[in-house]
Amino acid sequence: MRFDPEEFKRKSLENFDTAWHEGEKIVDPPLLNESYPRTRYRLAKVHPVYDTIQRLRETYLALGFDEASVPLLIEEQEVYRQFGPEAMAVLDRVFYLGGLPRPNVGIGKEDLDKIGSITGKSISEDVGAKLQETLHKYKKGSIDGDDLVHAISLVLEIDDGIVVTILEKVFPEFRELTPESSRTTLRSHMTSGWFLSLAEIWERSSLPLRLFSVDRCFRREQAEGPTRLMSYHSASCVVAGDDITNEEGKAISEGLLSSFGFISFRFSPDEKRSKYYVPGTQTEVYALHPTIGWVEVATFGMYSPTALSQYGIGIPVMNLGLGVERLAMILSGKKDVRALSYPQFFPQQFSDAELARGIRLTESPGSINGRYIASAIVSTALSNSDSPGPCEFKAWSGRLFNYNVEVSVLERESGTKLLGPACENAIFFYEGALLGVPDNDKWAHVRKEGAFTGFRFIDAVAQGIAAKIELAARCGEGCTVQVKMAKSPGDINITLSPYVRRYITDNHKKTDLRGPVFLTVQSVAGSGE
Repeated sequence: MRFDPEEFKRKSLENFDTAWHEGEKIVDPPLLNESYPRTRYRLAKVHPVYDTIQRLRETYLALGFDEASVPLLIEEQEVYRQFGPEAMAVLDRVFYLGGLPRPNVGIGKEDLDKIGSITGKSISEDVGAKLQETLHKYKKGSIDGDDLVHAISLVLEIDDGIVVTILEKVFPEFRELTPESSRTTLRSHMTSGWFLSLAEIWERSSLPLRLFSVDRCFRREQAEGPTRLMSYHSASCVVAGDDITNEEGKAISEGLLSSFGFISFRFSPDEKRSKYYVPGTQTEVYALHPTIGWVEVATFGMYSPTALSQYGIGIPVMNLGLGVERLAMILSGKKDVRALSYPQFFPQQFSDAELARGIRLTESPGSINGRYIASAIVSTALSNSDSPGPCEFKAWSGRLFNYNVEVSVLERESGTKLLGPACENAIFFYEGALLGVPDNDKWAHVRKEGAFTGFRFIDAVAQGIAAKIELAARCGEGCTVQVKMAKSPGDINITLSPYVRRYITDNHKKTDLRGPVFLTVQSVAGSGE
């Protein structure tokens, strides 16, 4: 059959309305096996870190803690107040905030001439004065950096894009700016924010105070590694009141971690001995999980009265903190915190079932009768698979796009069977490999343990053939489609989603969908009158 695109367009438009009204409504490409996992209805995945954060928040709230938001930007002097002599060592691990200074730009006649050459019009002294005033306002902070380009464009009555060229070619001061550091740091410990917060509320609130916050901290590590990130989450709480002791930390640890499945706890002195804790109170929490075993999970202690006095806090305060990423690693069994937090930058591992969801048909019929044709091809071919050639079996007849169409499965050559032996091979993922396997003892383990994609060779091939028959019928023509040896997924009308292809190649997995199919289908189209 020779396919004429223009004829196809003309007849498709003529027949579409008729086909619609006569029941051949165009539908989404069908799924042959209704149990096939559909990606459009898949359950969304929660990020393990944020899932852990949410569970921690819910548990803290259930334990009677109020949620707080504590300062993220900490002035350098606050670190000295909280850590005393230890501050220098702490500051070695913090990020200082910096920014670009605003240049003091002067404008001379030569600069105005350059601007004129770029804009194509001369710049008067009055316009030059207004431009100088605009740059002065920017220097003083009256105009924000985001608004500078537009402000200049209004003065010069030009497009914003031309202003960018002027800033680059006329005012090198902007390009030559270098960042300058401030004395403001990013919070490296939640404690820094707790001191500032408690100083404001301890005398203005009903005691005891029970507050928690799960938020980011930042630490300038020499390098990130399997157990260290420069940006991490801390789940921290404080209990402040007249009769608060270190026993609060034990009780909170048990209540908090029990919700994550830990069943037993041990408390040991922490040898790190941070200066903001009372000597002898800094305690490490070890917890026993039924499947994981004993792990170190949290740390708590009593804030030092010396550090508290720097902020005028006159009541005992117990603080407990744990690293969210560490807890998420423990619960998920992950070994690298970088891969846990930022999986998009690491090769993702997929289960066989997840890979099976990425298998698609290259072609499939778009009408209801097209679906019937595909199903009829499969049932007719399988029920007569061992018939010797030459032979022909009628599979389906009916109306398709306003034409009478008859579909047959046939074999013209003698000495051969109607179907090749690979037609009934089922397509499975097994240990990451894509395999087409027959139903025999040799491949029984793949069929039992692998993930079925929902297709056999003949299922996928029949869908592609039905799509071609449908395409020909739109033009009132028949066609003959023959599938011989399968050597690749495309030969049997199978397409792999990009993530599946990449996973197979990255992990050096096998794709083996080979085998003799030898299926021939013929359609004949007649007048619809």
